[in-house]
Amino acid sequence: MCLGVPGKIVEIYEANGLSMGKIDFGGVLREACLAYVPEAKVGDYVLVHVGFALNVISEEEASETLALLNEIVNLDEQVSAQG
Repeated sequence: MCLGVPGKIVEIYEANGLSMGKIDFGGVLREACLAYVPEAKVGDYVLVHVGFALNVISEEEASETLALLNEIVNLDEQVSAQG
């Protein structure tokens, strides 16, 4: 299983001949390769896995995915607290 995390592109630039982006993951900025999503632009949401943006997604889909990931984290914390 792989986990792709949604983030918002805040900057696009080129590095070593590759399209790269600065991605905002809820206040945490990370770099990701945008070579697989040449249509992506600043303000778009992308699904990122191990430093590569794999898909451009809607803001709604990004919000839903983040909500599900938060539910998983909260459930894990509840289980750990009971344990």
